[in-house]
Amino acid sequence: MSTSERKHEKEEEKEQEGEHKEGFVEKVKDFFHDIGEKIENTIGFGKPHADVSGVHIPHINLHKAELVIDVTIQNPNPIPIPLVDIDYLIESESRKLVSGLIPDAGTIHAHGTETVKIPIVLVFDDIKETYKDIQPGSIIPYKIRVALLVDIPIIGRVTIPLEKNGEIPIPYKPDVDVEKIKFRKFSFEQTTADLHLKLENKNDFDLGLNALDYEIWLADVNVGAAELTESAKIEKQGISKMVIPISFKPKEFGKGLWDIMRGRGTGYSIKGNVDVDTPFGRMKLPIVKEGGTTKIKKEGDDDDDED
Repeated sequence: MSTSERKHEKEEEKEQEGEHKEGFVEKVKDFFHDIGEKIENTIGFGKPHADVSGVHIPHINLHKAELVIDVTIQNPNPIPIPLVDIDYLIESESRKLVSGLIPDAGTIHAHGTETVKIPIVLVFDDIKETYKDIQPGSIIPYKIRVALLVDIPIIGRVTIPLEKNGEIPIPYKPDVDVEKIKFRKFSFEQTTADLHLKLENKNDFDLGLNALDYEIWLADVNVGAAELTESAKIEKQGISKMVIPISFKPKEFGKGLWDIMRGRGTGYSIKGNVDVDTPFGRMKLPIVKEGGTTKIKKEGDDDDDED
């Protein structure tokens, strides 16, 4: 036998030996896999079922929204399983709004169902600063991505991906304007009048007005504050008008009293809040107008200037 033939024969023996080892390893893997499946089927181990069952907005204002994501997890196994990590991401049109990781998130009881709550805060200033095209008053779509990492006996660590779509607003405060003040009874000691107020909704969603609290100044004189229960619907990008009774002492106005007596306009400022219902929950939004000018009308004057 030549040298080349002996060399070729040894190479064939090595290949056969390698194939034998690989075959043996595969058989061992298949054996343990079969054992694992039999144990799983006998004892009842399996992958948990999970779903994003709800998204709540318990608090929202001009600055931030507090969200709570409910994730319902069903454990089909006869023993508790640890929820190792919760990884979450909220994005809008593939742009990240917020993300985070919750380690050691608890335990799911044997054959039990648990609802895990994930608290998240969206800071609107951060969002508007990062994405200039997101305007106050708009509604933006969002996608919630949640990854649950659970540790299951026999099976090992498993990641369960979840998704949920929705919408969230970027609220904007209503514009407020005192269109006119109409006297009902005038005297130097005590005057009663009606404040004709206009509220403009600058949001892309309706506002259901529940209450209004305010403080108002006429000619730099504080004429009081009040809280009113007023029900009205202000449609998106719409206007609502209301009449609010006020009383004040004209003698406290100094030189500004003459403008009032002559029916001239007077400067005003108003600050307060409106309590409103929205499709996204209840909100308390500020109303502010400084340096405004309004008309003064006496009782019986025509309102030709009204729409």
